[in-house]
Amino acid sequence: MATQVTANAQRGSSFLQIAIALQTLTIFLQAVSAGLLLTSSYGETLHGVGARVMYGASMLYVLAAVLAWKPGGGSPRPVWHASGFLVLASVQVVLGVAHVPSVHLPLGVLMFGLSVLALARR
Repeated sequence: MATQVTANAQRGSSFLQIAIALQTLTIFLQAVSAGLLLTSSYGETLHGVGARVMYGASMLYVLAAVLAWKPGGGSPRPVWHASGFLVLASVQVVLGVAHVPSVHLPLGVLMFGLSVLALARR
């Protein structure tokens, strides 16, 4: 029984690490597409699609954190981190749609830094 719990905890932790890495990558790609937004005709489309993918990656991070916590009996702290990140992602989407770059851009940089930090902690 203890072996099964350990295996589930390791699997949940691996899934969590993959979810954080995916989120970090999608945020980085959003920075790249923001540059394309300023320099090409297809940048706006790419940034819009990337925003949806990044938001999905943030939801996946929450799911992975819950799955690593509940069955494995780990700390609930990653769930709080992931939920907070989903709130930041929601604010980021609202600011992007409202065209408020003075807050949207710095928040994107903050989100990338926090995501890299979360990845480094795993």
